[in-house]
Amino acid sequence: MKYIVRKAFYNFEKEEKYLNDMSAKGLAFTDYSWCRYVFEDAPAGKYIYRLELLENPVTHPESMNYIKFMEESGVEVVSYYMRWVYFRKLAADGPFDIYTDLDSKIVHYTRIKSLFSALWLANVVTFFTNLIVGISEYRTNLLFAGLSLVAAVGLYLFVLKPVNEKLRKLRSEKNIRE
Repeated sequence: MKYIVRKAFYNFEKEEKYLNDMSAKGLAFTDYSWCRYVFEDAPAGKYIYRLELLENPVTHPESMNYIKFMEESGVEVVSYYMRWVYFRKLAADGPFDIYTDLDSKIVHYTRIKSLFSALWLANVVTFFTNLIVGISEYRTNLLFAGLSLVAAVGLYLFVLKPVNEKLRKLRSEKNIRE
């Protein structure tokens, strides 16, 4: 049977945990589109799921080569959304970790930080643009300025700040090991 769950995540680790928890309950993740997860019945714990933000779009040759490499390693691409790829592997095949060393984790979190920093900057620019236009000409732009400010603050507090903290811890751990 097919189940559709509408849910939003701003933290890929929590999203990954959610998918693995659903797998443990006997629901295999089969498709994703914006805030929409599709599951089907499966033996409990059949799959282990991992998410990755690729450096390039999925259709880019480098990304396609990487995905092909993952598939040759026994990993299946379940779905993708923009540059995010949802991977799964049979739990019976053993542990499944994409990032096994600190350097690759740091690179991945840096990619995430770059993506959300660009979104944050776009919201800040939109805020100031709407604020200036709202004060001088169109009062309705003040509403959009407020929405952009809320989005920028939300991105900072719920995405960028935790990612920065994670990067700081990973770099600190790397320095200790060296």
